[in-house]
Amino acid sequence: MPQKDQDRKTSHRGWLKRELDAFRVRLAHADALPQLAILGCISGLLTALTAIAFRLSFELPLEYFLPGDSESFEQLPTAARFLLPLIGALLIGLIMHYTKPEHHSVSVGHVLERLQHHQAQLPAANALFQFVGGAIALLTGNSVGREGPAVHLGAASSSLLGQRLQLPNNSLRALTACGVAAAIAASFNTPLAGVIFAMEAILMEYTITGFIPVILAAVTGGVMSRIVFGNEPAFSIPLIELGSLWELPFLILCGLIVGLTASVMLLLYRRTRQFKDRPALLRMLFAGLLCGTIAILLPQIQGVGYDTVEQAMLGELGLLLLAAIVIAKILVSTISVGLGMPGGIIGPNFVIGACIGGGLGVIGGYFNPEQASSSGFYAVLCMGAMMGAVLNAPLAALIAVLELTYNPNILLPSMLVIVIASITSRMLTKQLGIFSVGRDLRGYYSPVFQMLSRAGVTSLMKQNFAHHSRYLSRPMAESLLKEKPTWIVIEDAGEPKYILRSADLALHLKEQLLELLDEDTLIDLREIPGERWQLFPIHARATLQEALLAMQQNNGQAVFVSQPAAPLMSEVAGIITKQDIDNYYQ
Repeated sequence: MPQKDQDRKTSHRGWLKRELDAFRVRLAHADALPQLAILGCISGLLTALTAIAFRLSFELPLEYFLPGDSESFEQLPTAARFLLPLIGALLIGLIMHYTKPEHHSVSVGHVLERLQHHQAQLPAANALFQFVGGAIALLTGNSVGREGPAVHLGAASSSLLGQRLQLPNNSLRALTACGVAAAIAASFNTPLAGVIFAMEAILMEYTITGFIPVILAAVTGGVMSRIVFGNEPAFSIPLIELGSLWELPFLILCGLIVGLTASVMLLLYRRTRQFKDRPALLRMLFAGLLCGTIAILLPQIQGVGYDTVEQAMLGELGLLLLAAIVIAKILVSTISVGLGMPGGIIGPNFVIGACIGGGLGVIGGYFNPEQASSSGFYAVLCMGAMMGAVLNAPLAALIAVLELTYNPNILLPSMLVIVIASITSRMLTKQLGIFSVGRDLRGYYSPVFQMLSRAGVTSLMKQNFAHHSRYLSRPMAESLLKEKPTWIVIEDAGEPKYILRSADLALHLKEQLLELLDEDTLIDLREIPGERWQLFPIHARATLQEALLAMQQNNGQAVFVSQPAAPLMSEVAGIITKQDIDNYYQ
């Protein structure tokens, strides 16, 4: 390569590196809206491609091999309905047996855990297991949903993008929410529900800086979904509405029943989670055997189950069959996901809720056939209520139902039923949703945690400091103070780093003059009177929450932001004290 071209290439790389470094520094601030908006669009595109690939990975083979469409497990022979889930569970169990246990954590709960304890750094190995395991589970008719895997894959895609670009951890948090919103939008053509779910269930806060990149990601995901899957709603049902205001007491009863059912589901899930330490192969085989056995009589529980949801909405299922599907779906789906099957729980909630509502609609029609709304109306309401109660995401459930049905007439009654169901479930189980079962997410709900997680350490660090070794003479100290630093960093090779206020050093020099001490007398910066704290290192990509945690764990008052340093150069790029953090959020 000619020297001129090589110099041009080197110059271009240098410019790109400088621009990326400036981009990272800006992202560390809590108000980096333009930068986050750009990342939201990129994240939405990457996530949409991943979510679409996951959906096609099982839908295309099922459309080819099943007698009808991709959900017509009912048309399979009895032996196939029994063996398919068992074979799928065996394959998943073998994969889990020969891989590390830490790679088996999947779905929305895994995303929340990584957000709280690992600064939104999602591992690629878990995402790969989620993709492969989730596709196998759905291909073989196990009673799980496609939503949880899509959310995990979307969050992981965006997080891995941020990790690859070495972005600060506070922006990884926003990227993860963008991935969740785009995944839901791409999977179900529900962009607004994706935004609300990301803010309500993942970030658990509503801010302008958080909303805009998430909205852009959801729009990008929704556009990609419409290009691939079209613009049709998930459920094709006629326009339905509330028949009479006299039905409001019955709607309250529906909310109570759904809330009680959600409580049973949460309690069963909590009990099942107690077996999570048993051998993975045995757990998967039990889940597959349970699904296959029940599917002999009730094939409606297999797969995603949206065909069953639509039948319940259209009133095509009898009361006894609806009740049987509810009981069977609660048992099989809850136990399967609780035992570690890499599938989702949102889809099963839709099926359970729709069947409960369909049954209640039939019962309501018996008592008041003239004024009662259709069973499909109640199926839609209870579907959203079940999702809101189990996931502890009532607003996301309301928007999801609205977008899935394209029916504004259900908005008012849906609000009532979803709220009643959510309150009932929360009062009985005291849970913050199914994704919090078995996980300590209490700190994650703290406003201080949320605020400090939105900003990186480079946005707050102080750089007005001077460096010196422990011992120095008075002329050297006077020279050091001429730059008027706030802090003096005391660092010697192999020794802990400390900071001393420059005002304390100045006061000591004044006292030394009064005592007429020799100029050659050495001053010990670690012994003179003053406010002095040990420094603990923190990575430049860390959030303010990580900095505070580092201080708490070391019982310290300050940290230093580390930087790669050549020999004889300091690795201290900036200083953050606990007082700085207190002032930030107070």
